[in-house]
Amino acid sequence: MQDSTNNNFSREDNRPLIIRSLRRSNVRKKIAEFLFDISPSGSYTSEIAYNIKTTPTNVIGAIRGSESRYRKEESLLHLNIIEQIESGKDIKLYKITDYGKEIIGSLKK
Repeated sequence: MQDSTNNNFSREDNRPLIIRSLRRSNVRKKIAEFLFDISPSGSYTSEIAYNIKTTPTNVIGAIRGSESRYRKEESLLHLNIIEQIESGKDIKLYKITDYGKEIIGSLKK
């Protein structure tokens, strides 16, 4: 019983952090919006980079976090905005989650 309460609280508690994270990083926001637009399909790093006009390194940093530029706790994966899907040998696709759709949908209004 306590776990479900903590999960619900955590999800709503994270909403301001998610909004702040998306506003602080144009790359994070563009990735989430791109994946929202192509949903329910997913995409891989270089295709995302091409479509949002940035480098694959920036995309990986925004998605997973990196030591130098993107904080892991504000990464799209950590915030449950997107999910990683293993597709074949060493191929990682990224897809927006239902929670991510809810967040991006509310920002686009």
